[in-house]
Amino acid sequence: MKIRDIKISVRLGVCFAALIAVMCVIAVVGVKSLWVVSDATDEIVNDRYVKVALVNQISDKVNTAARALRNAIIAPDQATADKYLERAKNNTREVNEHMADLEKRLNTAKAKEIFERLKEARAGYGKPRDKLWELIGQQKKAEASEYLFKEVIPAQDKYFAALREMTAFQTSLMDQSVAKSNAASSNAVNTVVVLSAVAVVLSILAALWITRSITRPLNEAVQVATAVATGDLTVQIAATSKDETGVLLASLKAMNDNLHGIVSLVREGTDTINTASSEIATGNLDLSSRTEEQAGALEETASAMEELTSTVKQNADNARQANTLAETASQVAIQGGSVVSEVVQTMSQINDASRKIVDIISVIDGIAFQTNILALNAAVEAARAGEQGRGFAVVASEVRTLAQRSAAAAKEIKGLIDTSVERVDNGSRLVEQAGHTMEEVVASVKRVTDVVAEITAASGEQSDGIEQINQAIVQMDEVTQQNAALVEEAAAAAQSLQEQSGRLVETVSIFKLSSHDQQRAAAPAAAPRTQRTVDVTPRAAALPRKPAARPSSAASAPASRPTMQAAAAVDGDWEQF
Repeated sequence: MKIRDIKISVRLGVCFAALIAVMCVIAVVGVKSLWVVSDATDEIVNDRYVKVALVNQISDKVNTAARALRNAIIAPDQATADKYLERAKNNTREVNEHMADLEKRLNTAKAKEIFERLKEARAGYGKPRDKLWELIGQQKKAEASEYLFKEVIPAQDKYFAALREMTAFQTSLMDQSVAKSNAASSNAVNTVVVLSAVAVVLSILAALWITRSITRPLNEAVQVATAVATGDLTVQIAATSKDETGVLLASLKAMNDNLHGIVSLVREGTDTINTASSEIATGNLDLSSRTEEQAGALEETASAMEELTSTVKQNADNARQANTLAETASQVAIQGGSVVSEVVQTMSQINDASRKIVDIISVIDGIAFQTNILALNAAVEAARAGEQGRGFAVVASEVRTLAQRSAAAAKEIKGLIDTSVERVDNGSRLVEQAGHTMEEVVASVKRVTDVVAEITAASGEQSDGIEQINQAIVQMDEVTQQNAALVEEAAAAAQSLQEQSGRLVETVSIFKLSSHDQQRAAAPAAAPRTQRTVDVTPRAAALPRKPAARPSSAASAPASRPTMQAAAAVDGDWEQF
């Protein structure tokens, strides 16, 4: 495992643990050195110095006792001599105590050996001293003085020599303890200084290493974040470690890649939206033109339907007139049946009446033909109207049937009238047959009357149906006008969408992508747009105006041809629409 793959927390923990370990070592060495110094100091204070002090006190007491004995010898009177003598004895008792205390504290063989010699020297000094006490107590100062210089002082010198030896030995031990303490203290100081220097150096190296291992990836992360913040998504991120900074760089790389993909998709989407909105705007403009064209065509159609309504109303008036004529013919036929006995005298009148009936039948035939044509036109218009014209188609079919029946009846009546004319020409020998024929004529005229009444009713219904068609076309015109307004609003909305998509493209263009991604994002925008060619030539302008048809009974047959031509023109315009 590489060091840069170790987590920062582990690295910091290891470094701080190492520093703590070094500090613990320094503390242990310092405490141990303090213990050594403390032991040496304790040995000096509580052992070496006490022994030296005891030996010095013994020496002082012995000197004091010796001076007291000399003072007692040279004292002017016995009381003063006794006083000094008592002081010497007290010092001797204190020396005994110090000697006992010193003997307890001695713990080395050499010290005990020197102490034994000290005891021998003291014992050699004790006998002459005691003798000197007796002489002073007996007030034998001359003998005491002589005995002092002759016996006591030599023993005392040996005693002092033994004390000096003991003092020198204890002093040397104390010097050794002091030197040991100084050495331990110096070693502790040196060790602590060296370890502290090592700890400082290691701390500096660890701090530099950790700081560099943390700040360098963080600086890279800051550079990446700064580049992304400025919109540059082409920066390359290499996460080579597995620690927290490596995870951070990997996350930044993933963020950059995801943002790169999102911006690419957004840029492609905005280009597509821009293209689509442009096409929608163009299509809406085309649709608006066509809708306006359709509205004009509907206006022309409404005008044509008004003319057709007027024509149908005129046809209804003609049908009523034909009905009146048919009723008159029926009355004439009834009267002819009553005066059949006078048929010979009134043959010429019957011939005239037959000619009139022929004319009427021709008018009826023309009306039936025109009605049939109108029914065909109405059926075509009803088929084009879809669901709204289904009922009117049924009515038109029924009118057509009635017209066919009327035409058939008119043809039949015409045949009968022709036969009647031929029979009138044959003369009176056919009077009886004429009577029977007149009865048939009466029945036929009744049927014609019924047919004409039906034609009249059908013409009224046809007029009402055409009026409804006219109202439907007016409603279609209004709806078309509303559609035109909605198309204009849709075109404005598409234009606004195009402007917004353009602003979005400008906003997204702040991000920098690789050249491959930029070319891929620009591909939809470079796609050729479909151009639509719109024919805005108003078709309704070519719609011919229908002349108002006002046929009379004498001109019914010739008037049927212009009506057929107008119907054909209207049918052609509806096919264009």
